[in-house]
Amino acid sequence: MGKNSVKKNYIYNMIYQLLIIVLPLVTTPYLARTIGSNGSGIFGYTVSIVTYFVLFGTLGVSMYGQREIAYTRDNIEERSKLFYEICFFRLITMLISIIVFVLVFAINNHNAIYYRILVLELISNVIDITWFFQGMEDFKKTVIRNCLVKIIGLICIFTFVKNSNDTWIYILIYCLSNLIGNSTLWFYMPKYVKKIPFNKLDIKRNIKPIFSLFIPQIAMQVYLILDKTMIGVITNDMSEVGNYEQSQKIIKTALVLVTALGTVVGPRIANSIANKNNKEVQSRIDKSYTYMWFIAIPIMFGLISCSSIIVPWFLGSEFNKSILLMEIGSLLIVAIGLNNITGIQYLIPAKKQNLYTKSVCIAAVVNFIFNIFLIYYFKSVGAIIASVIAELLIVLIQYYDVKKYIKINMFNLESFKCIISGIIMFILLIGLKPLFNASIVSTVILVGIGGFVYMLCLLLFRYKIFNELMSLVLKRK
Repeated sequence: MGKNSVKKNYIYNMIYQLLIIVLPLVTTPYLARTIGSNGSGIFGYTVSIVTYFVLFGTLGVSMYGQREIAYTRDNIEERSKLFYEICFFRLITMLISIIVFVLVFAINNHNAIYYRILVLELISNVIDITWFFQGMEDFKKTVIRNCLVKIIGLICIFTFVKNSNDTWIYILIYCLSNLIGNSTLWFYMPKYVKKIPFNKLDIKRNIKPIFSLFIPQIAMQVYLILDKTMIGVITNDMSEVGNYEQSQKIIKTALVLVTALGTVVGPRIANSIANKNNKEVQSRIDKSYTYMWFIAIPIMFGLISCSSIIVPWFLGSEFNKSILLMEIGSLLIVAIGLNNITGIQYLIPAKKQNLYTKSVCIAAVVNFIFNIFLIYYFKSVGAIIASVIAELLIVLIQYYDVKKYIKINMFNLESFKCIISGIIMFILLIGLKPLFNASIVSTVILVGIGGFVYMLCLLLFRYKIFNELMSLVLKRK
């Protein structure tokens, strides 16, 4: 099987990742005005609960499966064995998770109706094999199939969700979209794996490495999911959870542009490491840093400067608190972008998950402690501050660990060109903002001006990416 282009896979993956986050964003203004902040809070809180059971049921299978398939993708016998072993293991652990979830939450609970629907989300994770296609560096199939399913889900939301009493319908559509999307990927499997007798499978050999990746995933959920759970428990205010949920949706959409490269570069780096091609690994990492700064800086400064213009027309006055949450949370875009390179693109493919685990666990504990105090005093604002602190801590820890193995060009002349250009753009947008009202037209104009100024500054600074583009154009001529 020929190797797919990293650039092509990046585009496919970015399209898919954008789709699964952007489509909810398209529905957000509608949902904000139908199910409201309370309904959004119920959705965010109940989904955060079921996510723990998904986490414990899937363990570290996705990261492990993607990496191991990347290592064995040229050997159909070994690839097939790994696929079936991982699937059987995941089936067993997810069944246990489903049984516990039903007994604890779906029988006798204030939100039992929502939890019963969310059992479908657990089932969809039983059959999720996205990790296999990521390891094979084949992103086209996941994009085409799931795009159609997600768009149908979007249509269903506008058709069936009409008021605050329809929160359960929204959750049902969310779960069915994931379930159907994951189901369709199985139609492709006969082309990738062959039948392996059950007695030739060795499920036990995968348990230890899977658990080694499970620990950091638990820790990661502390500041990815536990935030919403703790806001709900400590404040007992679903509108606080709702404001946090909506601000996170917007930030996560922006993050897709920054982190999508990591999903496609990780398997390629894993394959390069397996072939002992250290030069290729270093080259991929260097390019990832260049790309990260180029994309993350304008997004971060753009959100900080324009949040007060975006939120009122996009979410409505009921979500005004999301403005401050977005302004603070925008710092996560750069922090997570840096961590994605050192952690997901290098440490996991290089089988140095012990270092990855250390950094995430330390940050998770710090985040949990800060959450307890900051949420109590500042509610949802405290949660986002704690998340920023945790991610910045991971940046420091992983930088210190990874530089022992490869050269880390986290900050160089090219990155400073991006930062200075971003600051110039930010100052200009802050100065222009009082001249605009909170509307979609104002947002488009400000984004256009900001983007133009940012690119113009980089052009004047002779930014490396522009030189490469010019070289490509000249070669074609």
